[in-house]
Amino acid sequence: MPTASTPDVSLDGASRFVAASGFIVDEVTNTEVRGHADLDEDHHTPWGVIHGGVYTTLVESAGSVGASHAVFDKGEFAVGVHNATDFLRPTSAARVSVEATALHQGRTQQLWQVVISDSSSNKVLARGQLRLQNVPLPKGSN
Repeated sequence: MPTASTPDVSLDGASRFVAASGFIVDEVTNTEVRGHADLDEDHHTPWGVIHGGVYTTLVESAGSVGASHAVFDKGEFAVGVHNATDFLRPTSAARVSVEATALHQGRTQQLWQVVISDSSSNKVLARGQLRLQNVPLPKGSN
């Protein structure tokens, strides 16, 4: 069980849906999350490109991990209330870098920006903003 000094920010307990995105968290601070995912035909639309829902999931996951990490010591976690993801460049397969940065961290809400880039070319494939609400952890979680 995580403590206030060592919150669990891994996705080991994530749903199968989130796990299927392939998102791996590499680094977490109160204001940044860095991670990656290997995207391939398992993530395709019927037309052979990575489904936009995968990018939206990566935005939601990275922003939620960072925002929850930032408020964990207050006995809170963060839930997404608005996700706006722009799909900028199609690809059929890539290892993607996922970089989330806090833009605003208030008492009750946070705003995070997430950029998803092809790791080999550094070209941005998608970017999103995630607004989150800080809410109390369920009893017994901390």
